[in-house]
Amino acid sequence: MLSSPAEQQALRDTVDLEAALATVETLIAQLGQALSEHDPAATETASTALHRALGQAVDRATRAARHGGMPPALRRRLAACGGQVAALREAVARASVSLDKALEILLPGAGTARASVYGADGQAARTSSGGIAQA
Repeated sequence: MLSSPAEQQALRDTVDLEAALATVETLIAQLGQALSEHDPAATETASTALHRALGQAVDRATRAARHGGMPPALRRRLAACGGQVAALREAVARASVSLDKALEILLPGAGTARASVYGADGQAARTSSGGIAQA
């Protein structure tokens, strides 16, 4: 039986951490679903909620560690959530690179100093890139 205030606090912290981890796991699944469906609004909503939930979970894990430690099962779940978030971050980075490459193919030079690929007369616009100056 839990009789000391410290034991009761440790139990409350563990229960709070369990709830926070369940929320994080749910939001990771929602974010993964939104990303797979290519739904920008749902992705934004899920990522914002996940960011907040991760902050709360870390806060609760810190409290649990201070008041008697975190049970190994919850520690493993927290680590698994961190790995899942890292995997989602990597997937977003890969998708971003793919999008950048596709845009570069469709719109060569977009976002660079070159204003256009072709001049007004239809000829390729050339810029001086060094070499010999002619008088």
